[in-house]
Amino acid sequence: MGAPVLDAAEEDALIPLSALQHYLFCPRQCALIHVERLWAEDAATAEGRLLHERVDAGGRENRPGLRVARGMTLRSRALGVFGKADVVEFRREGGREVPCPVEYKRGRPKAHRADEIQLCAQAQCLEEMFGTAIAEGALFYGQTRRRMAVALDLELRALTARVAAETRAMIAAGRTPPPILQNGCARCSLVDLCRPTSLERPPRVADWLTRQLAE
Repeated sequence: MGAPVLDAAEEDALIPLSALQHYLFCPRQCALIHVERLWAEDAATAEGRLLHERVDAGGRENRPGLRVARGMTLRSRALGVFGKADVVEFRREGGREVPCPVEYKRGRPKAHRADEIQLCAQAQCLEEMFGTAIAEGALFYGQTRRRMAVALDLELRALTARVAAETRAMIAAGRTPPPILQNGCARCSLVDLCRPTSLERPPRVADWLTRQLAE
């Protein structure tokens, strides 16, 4: 089995897997990166990049019942995404190899499901490429040094498909959402390019007057 054959139009419409996580963190950040092609690195993004580079440089491993591939190219026609998997473990089950994606993150588990969605998208790419069902993936967090199993259930798959569709639509439209100052802005490497404090749309005068009259 190999990657599905896509025509030129389908190939051009694919978006990076990383865009899904960017979109979930902040749609404006996603547009700045994937529409306007802007980028800035800080300590956190540098640590993340170095972690992925170390993982990718690990090479292949072969052990009894297990084959490990690193930096594998992925793509999915159904989700309209492409990218790379940090690690794909191929486990021998009943005379065949079943792939399991393992995504490495520099931090710790998050309250939202962005990491799980990125992992699920990788699994769906592998399902298309190898024609097999994948029930589980894994996330490894650098701060906790722990590996967390993730069930790729119907709820997570539906959420992943919805996020992929929304992200593709925003990038295809080529429009960058206006800034909205929020708690996550302080942790964003693009905060100086985004300028949420200076560009955020001020309240409409009519809304302000209504509030003043109501007091």
